[in-house]
Amino acid sequence: MPAERQTQPTWTEERLQALKQHFEAGLTCREIAAELGVSRNAVIGKISRLALTRDNGGDTRRMVRDNARDGARRPVPKLRRRILRAVPNDPPPIMIEEPPAGPVENGCSLFELSKERCRWPISTPGADDFCFCGSKPIEGLPYCPSHTRMAYRVASSR
Repeated sequence: MPAERQTQPTWTEERLQALKQHFEAGLTCREIAAELGVSRNAVIGKISRLALTRDNGGDTRRMVRDNARDGARRPVPKLRRRILRAVPNDPPPIMIEEPPAGPVENGCSLFELSKERCRWPISTPGADDFCFCGSKPIEGLPYCPSHTRMAYRVASSR
């Protein structure tokens, strides 16, 4: 018969008090877990069960760190926010060009594609007239200017 294992409760009264103190001090769940010797998920679960919340959304330490650096490093805004700031409030209407009736002027096949050719697909894959635009792309992008405007549209603000 195997020896019975004695288990001690994970959350003793001392650990609960330490959890609350560390949480109020603004430590992250990972830091609290390291201090208490439990897993991060155990800390998250206990905080949830105790319904502990931070008044400022947990940004105390982040604000303190930013102030301590005297602006040495600021968080980079998300790409979408940067794009939305760069676009004027009343963007001009987007003109969608009708596809040409005949064969595409600079059209190329998949095997002819390179960095020097626009990769915008024309027609439906598998169709007889399917090809890629093939015009000169904007440097660093896969599409020519007209197809770049269609590919990288900015969603309207809510």
